Amino acid sequence: MQKLSIAQIVSKIEAEECFHAVAQDYSFTLKIDSYTHYVCGAVHDGHQFRKELWDNCLHSEYERWYEEDPETKNMVQSHPIVIAGMDSRFEYDLNRDPETAIYTDAWGKQLWKQQLPENMVAKSLEKHTNFYQVVHALIKKLEEKFGVCVVYDMHSYNWKRWTREVPTWNLGTSNVDNNRFGEAIETWRNSLSQMQLPNHIKSTSKINNTFQGNGYFLKYITNNFKNTLVLATEIAKVYCDEYKQILYPEVVAAVEKELQSRLPEHAAAFYKKHR
Repeated sequence: MQKLSIAQIVSKIEAEECFHAVAQDYSFTLKIDSYTHYVCGAVHDGHQFRKELWDNCLHSEYERWYEEDPETKNMVQSHPIVIAGMDSRFEYDLNRDPETAIYTDAWGKQLWKQQLPENMVAKSLEKHTNFYQVVHALIKKLEEKFGVCVVYDMHSYNWKRWTREVPTWNLGTSNVDNNRFGEAIETWRNSLSQMQLPNHIKSTSKINNTFQGNGYFLKYITNNFKNTLVLATEIAKVYCDEYKQILYPEVVAAVEKELQSRLPEHAAAFYKKHR
């Protein structure tokens, strides 16, 4: 893996080079093993939190972890193109627009003891801008090369906080073209429901049941690239104990193994139909 500037990453994408890179400020990673018609994203995978923010933060390390999406990068790490955040959403949220990416409160609790100075806000927002500069270059290249693209926007959610039965997988589709891509959406939902998972976990899947797909990552790509479908794919945190902060690596590994075949099969069918 190389440490590269944003300009270097964009240049390599434009030249169709394959590479593994971490951004120069360690805010995100991008690997391209080959240029394909699909991308995996894990924008909330990161847990890093700038040290200069520690003393001013009212949320504990556990509280931050609880609202992040740990292991979502590992679930898709075997695929040819993976972009993932390294920083915690509590510093800046890549799935929110720049105006709301810096939290003042989070899940009903004030985040900062004192209002963040403008220079600290600017430092975080620069990372947000840089990430989307790379996203734009990447999807532009893939649409130019393949005509269409599908992005698997991986997230997780805390299922135990719900007071009703919720699915193992939720697809948020309220901001994509359901008329054009409805078949691909339903095929993906159905494939997720057929996963074989350990520990007697049943792999149920529904559309817009817990979340509707309102994230900025999806909206940015959808609004800028008319031939790219973003599938906001959320797994309930059945792969950990969300209250004790214990990960279940056998479940993460099982999800990854299932996605190794299901995801490219779905992407191939999407490409065949929409290219």
